[in-house]
Parts: sequence; C-alpha cells; structure tokens
Amino acid sequence: MDAIDEYLKGLLKQVLDSYVILAELDDNTSDLEIIKKELSKIKGILQVINAKLDNKKYQSDRLVSIYKLATYYIETYDFTWEIETLSKVYYNDSSRLKNLRIIILNSLNDKKLIEKFQTILSEL
Repeated sequence: MDAIDEYLKGLLKQVLDSYVILAELDDNTSDLEIIKKELSKIKGILQVINAKLDNKKYQSDRLVSIYKLATYYIETYDFTWEIETLSKVYYNDSSRLKNLRIIILNSLNDKKLIEKFQTILSEL
C-alpha cells in the first residue's frame, strides 16, 4: 500500500466517523456544538485531501475521484450562516436543529460522497 493510500485511509475514516456522529444525534439543544465541531472537522479534512491531491502526481482513478468529491463539497456547501443563525436565535428549537442536521447529512450524500468514501476506504 502506498503512503498516500494509508494517509487517505486515515482521513476518510475520520470523515466517516464524523458522519456517523452527526447521523446518530438526538437533536438536543446541546447538539449544536457537536454539529459545528463535526462539520468543521469534515470540511477541514476535505480541504486537506483537496490540497494533498491537487498535486498532479496522483492520477489513479480512486484518487481523482476523491479529489473531485472533496472539491465539489467544499465549493458547493457552506452552513456557516445557518449555524450562526441557529446558535443566536433558535438555539432551543430542536426542530430547526434536526432540519439543519438533516440538510448537512443530505449534503454529505450528494453525489453519493459518503457512499463513495466508504467504498474507497474498503478498497484501500
């Protein structure tokens, strides 16, 4: 196994772990901090993946696929405004918290990102 594969394996595992944490939340008002932390972690990891694979020396189909998925997510999704609004105005509203969490989970399933990461992780 290449060093890059081992490195990406660790990063993909962290993304999937954060996804599971988000999926299993109970929509308590205290969950907003967890959502912020896990989403921040996911975005940061995707940015690291993006920066690492931006180098043209990594050209395997698997690595190109990871790069494209990470780039798409970073460029398409930003929940900063929603999280800030929720934390200031609706912090006690579990329905809004649930809606935000579902939107975030749906964004991570756009273009089957999580499913593809799981498949790639199992192949590494």
